[in-house]
Amino acid sequence: MTIDRRPKDIAVNGIALPLRCNKPCSGSSDGTIRLWDCHTGQCANVINLGGEVGSVCSEGPWLFVGMPNVVKIGAEYSLNGPVGQVNALESVNDLLFAGVEDGVILAWKGTCESNLTFQLAATLKGHTHGITSLVVGGGNRLYSGSKDHTIRVWDHENWQCIMTLNGHDDVVKSLMCWDKYLFSGSLDCTIKVWASTDDGCLEVIYTHSEQGILALSGMTDPDVKPILYCSCSDKSVHLYELPTGRLFAKQEVQTLQIGPAGLFFTGDQTGLLTVILSLEILVIMNIEDKTV
Repeated sequence: MTIDRRPKDIAVNGIALPLRCNKPCSGSSDGTIRLWDCHTGQCANVINLGGEVGSVCSEGPWLFVGMPNVVKIGAEYSLNGPVGQVNALESVNDLLFAGVEDGVILAWKGTCESNLTFQLAATLKGHTHGITSLVVGGGNRLYSGSKDHTIRVWDHENWQCIMTLNGHDDVVKSLMCWDKYLFSGSLDCTIKVWASTDDGCLEVIYTHSEQGILALSGMTDPDVKPILYCSCSDKSVHLYELPTGRLFAKQEVQTLQIGPAGLFFTGDQTGLLTVILSLEILVIMNIEDKTV
């Protein structure tokens, strides 16, 4: 008989690369933020926050962490207001957006200069279930994906919802803006590409069927060809626009992050953080490693 003594809730739910930090940061459902040495695969530091980390993002040198009922900036400064788990974060310029399990998006305006100053600027309501993904695009637009199967488009200058997109039949897990297009991935086993019409609306111009979509990310290769990375419920990461390839994980890859110099990071349900360079796996880092 085999006894599994591993921690039960160790899924990597976010990866971020703060400016001037040469170590990627991962946030996990075990309540920790970990910094990793990409050369050795060893954990360089562990910050125990005492609550499940649902999402992370960075702006400049600062790390934002989404947790139950709070967004933390670093380990000390906290933004209160969320009701439930914060499952999505997006930061752009002087705005920070948090997507919460109750379907509300909170927007703070502030600065991460020497004196941290953030003020709640808006509460965006419209989704009927939890927020799963956020991305900022051109034209002052914020896109939100939800468990209610919809994508909402918000003007983040006047804080109004300007349209609701109903193309998916299941949870919208991930959103990505690329050039003039919006990509959406859903548990309904489709990736959809949206483009603006002459009247300013968004319509689906392409649908690709795949396993349940968990996360999307994109980058360009050395020849400036676009590459779409798509993690799926079959425990693989699919690559498009290059010769077909798949990167297999031990469990579902819940989060993807593009880094500098061709680096690409994946985090999965078992707590493994994998670093890939030019599609070659360099090192696998296990969040169960207690080395500090």
